[in-house]
Amino acid sequence: MKDYLSLYKQKTPKSHKLYERAKAVIPGGICHNLRYHPPYPCYISHALGSKFWDIDGNEYLDFWQGHYTHILGHANPYIKNRMAELVSNGMMNGIINPLEVELAELVCELIPSAQKVRFCCSGTEASMYAVRLARSYTKRNKIIKIQGGWHGANSDLLYAVQKPYEKPDSLGLPNNGVDQVIAVTFNNTDMAIDAIRKHADDLACIILEPVSGVGGFIAAEKEFLSAIRKETYKAGALLIYDEIISGFRVALGGAQELLGVVPDITVLGKILGGGQPIGAAAGAADIMDICNPNIHINKWERAMVGGGTFSCMPASMAAGIAMLGYLRQHAETIYPQLAKVGENLRLRIEKAFGQYDIYAKCTGVGSLFMTHFPINKKIKIDSPYAANYLTDVDKREVELKTRLLAEGVYVMHGGGAVSTEHTGADLDSFIEQITQIAAEMKG
Repeated sequence: MKDYLSLYKQKTPKSHKLYERAKAVIPGGICHNLRYHPPYPCYISHALGSKFWDIDGNEYLDFWQGHYTHILGHANPYIKNRMAELVSNGMMNGIINPLEVELAELVCELIPSAQKVRFCCSGTEASMYAVRLARSYTKRNKIIKIQGGWHGANSDLLYAVQKPYEKPDSLGLPNNGVDQVIAVTFNNTDMAIDAIRKHADDLACIILEPVSGVGGFIAAEKEFLSAIRKETYKAGALLIYDEIISGFRVALGGAQELLGVVPDITVLGKILGGGQPIGAAAGAADIMDICNPNIHINKWERAMVGGGTFSCMPASMAAGIAMLGYLRQHAETIYPQLAKVGENLRLRIEKAFGQYDIYAKCTGVGSLFMTHFPINKKIKIDSPYAANYLTDVDKREVELKTRLLAEGVYVMHGGGAVSTEHTGADLDSFIEQITQIAAEMKG
């Protein structure tokens, strides 16, 4: 059996050395916790298409694809060329530019819930602004979210992310913040309805990912979404979709197009920016206009949605316009093909582990996939957070990730996203590595 940790260390001495330097000046040596993996992360040199290369010169087949951002692969030439054309007059100027209008028009055309949109610099900011808009519109305080749901590190939503759900997920949060957040189980319709009805008098919104992120890329059931939509209408609360991952990924109009239930506000990011920093909150005009600075009312009667110094950077706007324009033009071929490839890949991963009597479930929607290792076949992976009921899930996921790294494949949470640049040969090679690793993990 291969000593995969030793193999990884032998291949990455420059990354090891750089990580030791990083720990002296950066807490934990990283600025995004997901980017750490034992024994230490590899440092990227450059990327193209379906691959990247680290500073030691090793080539990796990449399914992380920039936090699932690069649906067209790394360094897509079409987007780079369009950016070069549109940003030649300056990368950042802090002045309104025509590109932001064009991108806003595209978002409102493609996302069913979007009548108006505000751009910012990250998904964390966008989800924070969405909740602020909901509280402003309803003049209420409480939020319902999904157990295990991740919406960025803003202080309104950093609750019920990891067990125990009743405890805050960080120091430094407001003392009463946990009292304002009610967590329910994904796809548990009765639990969600009960929570909405119980807190209706002070419920501002329910926020959820219609296709789960960290928990398995599992789609919400139509009954679940429809019931929540009906109950929020009755309660006078808003429904917010976090489509930072699923927006423009599972369908051109996001999961709301795919699943057919439309929210009041949608949070967007990742693919929207074409690889450049971006976030957005988009929704019904009357809700979004609460942040309109041209409405002459007192400041305490208006929602502050700032955006940030680097909001609507020409580079982000240009890349977003190029990305959405390309996806719109080729939607009839891109989305069916990615869905077909994704479904086939998920089946092949399960089959590879099954050859060695390792029970694995690979979940996902469209081009997204994630591998789980249930205790036994009786466990149904129909919830994004079913991993809470498994055994050794963290250990096995980390082992799978590190074994694949040693063999030149980069995944996250036992999976990732397929791009249009992943070839049949790429996917065959990946399954060969998975099959080999399954044999080693059984041993």
